[in-house]
Amino acid sequence: MPKKQTKTNFNKSERFNFALTWGDVDGREYRQEIVDLANKIGRTKAGTSREAIPFGPEYYALAPILDEYQAKMAIHLEFRKKLSAEDVAKASGEPYEKVKETLDYIAWAGVAFVNTIDGVDMYWQDIFVPGHLELINNNKELVAKHPEVAEAFYYFGSKKGPMAAGIMPVGGGPMRVLPIERSIDGNSRKASYEELSKHLNEAEVFSVSDCSCRTSREEMGEGCGHLKEDMCVQLGHAAEYYIKTGRGREITREEAFEIIKRAEDNGLMHSIPNLDEPGHTHAICNCCGCGCYAMRLANEFVNNDIVRSNYKSVVDEDKCVACGECVDVCPTNALRLGQKLCSKEPIDEKMIKTTPRNTEWTQDKWNSDYRVNRKNTLDSGTAPCITNCPAHIPVQGYVKLASQGRYTEALELIKKHNPFPAVCGRVCPRLCEEDCTRGDIDEAVAVDDIKKFIAEQDLNKDVRYIPRIRHDYSDKKIAMIGGGPSGLTCAYDLAIDGYDVTVFEKENKLGGMLTFGIPSYRLEKDVIEAEIAVLREMGIQFETGVEVGKDVSIQELRDKGFHAFYVAIGAGSGRKLRLEGEEASEVLSGVDFLRTINLSEPTNVKGKVVVIGGGNVAIDVARSAVRLDRVVQTDIFCLEARENMPAHAEEVEEALEEDVKINNSWGPTRIITENGKVTGVEFKRCLFVFDADGRFNPQFDADDKKIVECDYVLLSVGQTFNYGNLLEGEGVKLTKRNTIEVDHVSLQSSKADIFAGGDVASGPRLAIDAIAAGKEAAVSIHRFVQKGQSLVFGRDTHSYKVLDKDNLTENQGYDGTVRQRTKHINGKESRTTFKDLRGTLTEEQIKKETARCLGCGATKTEEYLCVGCGACTLKCKFEAIKLEKIYDVKGYEIDDLPKAVIKKAASRKAKIMANKINPFTKTR
Repeated sequence: MPKKQTKTNFNKSERFNFALTWGDVDGREYRQEIVDLANKIGRTKAGTSREAIPFGPEYYALAPILDEYQAKMAIHLEFRKKLSAEDVAKASGEPYEKVKETLDYIAWAGVAFVNTIDGVDMYWQDIFVPGHLELINNNKELVAKHPEVAEAFYYFGSKKGPMAAGIMPVGGGPMRVLPIERSIDGNSRKASYEELSKHLNEAEVFSVSDCSCRTSREEMGEGCGHLKEDMCVQLGHAAEYYIKTGRGREITREEAFEIIKRAEDNGLMHSIPNLDEPGHTHAICNCCGCGCYAMRLANEFVNNDIVRSNYKSVVDEDKCVACGECVDVCPTNALRLGQKLCSKEPIDEKMIKTTPRNTEWTQDKWNSDYRVNRKNTLDSGTAPCITNCPAHIPVQGYVKLASQGRYTEALELIKKHNPFPAVCGRVCPRLCEEDCTRGDIDEAVAVDDIKKFIAEQDLNKDVRYIPRIRHDYSDKKIAMIGGGPSGLTCAYDLAIDGYDVTVFEKENKLGGMLTFGIPSYRLEKDVIEAEIAVLREMGIQFETGVEVGKDVSIQELRDKGFHAFYVAIGAGSGRKLRLEGEEASEVLSGVDFLRTINLSEPTNVKGKVVVIGGGNVAIDVARSAVRLDRVVQTDIFCLEARENMPAHAEEVEEALEEDVKINNSWGPTRIITENGKVTGVEFKRCLFVFDADGRFNPQFDADDKKIVECDYVLLSVGQTFNYGNLLEGEGVKLTKRNTIEVDHVSLQSSKADIFAGGDVASGPRLAIDAIAAGKEAAVSIHRFVQKGQSLVFGRDTHSYKVLDKDNLTENQGYDGTVRQRTKHINGKESRTTFKDLRGTLTEEQIKKETARCLGCGATKTEEYLCVGCGACTLKCKFEAIKLEKIYDVKGYEIDDLPKAVIKKAASRKAKIMANKINPFTKTR
């Protein structure tokens, strides 16, 4: 008979963990046979702190999938003792046929193992984890019908994880990290049981299945973007069970090796069930730190000893270039970027102050937000270049590769973060150089010139870098609306993941503002085309001359099978000033003027030209006007003083060299016309642009005015958006600035399947900002179109911090090599053509310039947090990080483990007491 739950059956911490999920359970009826079975599988006793209780996670894993008879038959099975249906029938007194049918169901459900031995099906039980909770969650039919079993898997960790903090000896955890074999090749101290190949070569039967941890996460809507399919490899008896019950498909040993390598190449690491006999296992899991429940023990409960291998990572700072590739794949955030320059005051590089080894480990010491709070750098900061770049491109890394002549690898590294290095090498405002530490000595490293040299490979179709397609998600169609830098970047990253991507562009050419808004003297159009050609080779489809909202609606694209949309239409329309005379035909938008020039269309602009605006676009407009044969004079008028102009200082100087006259601190009051034609502009003196609170609030001297004669006025005072009918009927919210309102992390709009980024979400910014947004959108769209994936959990937070340059010592042995430059082009020459006359550094100059880099940053490792998986070593191109063996533990027999735990717990308790008596002498 069902019993009723009472408060005396429920421990307070368990009430906190589970009642929130499954509601108040007091007074609810429960099934005693399920509680009994849960305690038998868990090898726990009623009344103890570890017991399985009604409505606890073990209960919810079993109750939905077993009826009373099935549960009672399961109770007759034994831990790792193989019994036949005939054995169980005799023990229970039940008919053989009914028992056999029941046991087959129990095994299919995941509450028992089954193998056919000498023609007879033999059944047995194991522990919950690693064991039956994985088996249950690998049953797709049951999880779909009873999603609570997925939640039970998660909450089992919530119950058991805190209990094990600090008391589990290294090598004794139920799951253990197995180092990637390539990371310990050549290590003279490695043991055979630490080699993945040993386990694969010893097995005769293999299967592969979905990852049960990610299945659970997915069902809870908390996936991390690492998908579950074909992730876990079973060996021997486990493989036989998985094949027999339909959980996995049979594979060959060669396929198993291929699956393992593919996982490693994609940044995953391995863990194995660790409670078989020491040195043996029945499965190899390909894990991530953000989804794996074994790694959760380390990441949330900071109990890294329970899963660690015998190794730790060691960084050779002399070789390290702070590229961050190792940081990206570290499953425990044990690697972070720091600095390696000498400091006046010592820097605290500890990532964790206390550990469970010698401290009472209460909930306030957990890292419960580990899936959203990863850090890329130490609190003391790292190199300014990678930090200041909106896309966080690892400058120091590709500079070092270039210094070694490894140009293809350098290009590959750049293009992981930016698919348009040749473009950016010509037009980027070099935020990486603005705070370059070398600039405090003489001049910043010529980062953009180095990048431009590396990216020259992209202009040659025979040697350009085409990224490897990592997955096949071609069953999902994604639409980019807008073919500018943001949309193209998003398309590039999604194509790498194997999605079916189509870019819709209303113009007949791709590139957006790169094509239509940047003059050729800065960016030749063949450069854009060369880098877009890479996207074509990747299989991305382009529909040019198609305006979404006019030629086809978003809903019509949905009806054609598109699963998600990225709106990246840019800010292609010029703002107006609402001045008297602004409607005259000789008053043009600066961006419209640039579009005409870039398309080589005829223009009537001539005579004296006034450009209004002080930003980069205004400079481009003025320098383009100067190049027209019929223009006799070009003047820029802007509100800002020279030192406060938003335009890049170098471009201002180039404009001056080309005889563009810049008139600072003037604001237009009206455009003067006679007989409908422009004759001049009236300006008044601007006293200041921003008020004391930093708000745009220009103030003028009404008595200080002047009239400037001109024939044409080109307005470059900002850009806005032309949505047309794009968003009609979609319910997409706009901000007060007329941008699309999006979540600041995911870039998801108020319409779930519509994402937006670049200028249309942020307002007009730089091309590199648009590129960075495109990358984030690709991460979100991948997660959105895949079942059960969170848009936030486990994604890169881009949490960077600049090192304190004031704390650096002054004499660090720098060489005196001057900054390398291309030949300077005189403004009188450059103004005569729209060709880009700027050259590229020679290879000899590249060697000199890359040597000027001070190498500010380096990866730092926290020994306690590192679990010795080796994923970092595969990503390093500089042999700067390796695994070092620090333990020599093979494992424990499961029946011997309790003794080891008791011994470790006693030692830990003594350390905690010692630290309380003398807190100034911490014991480890």
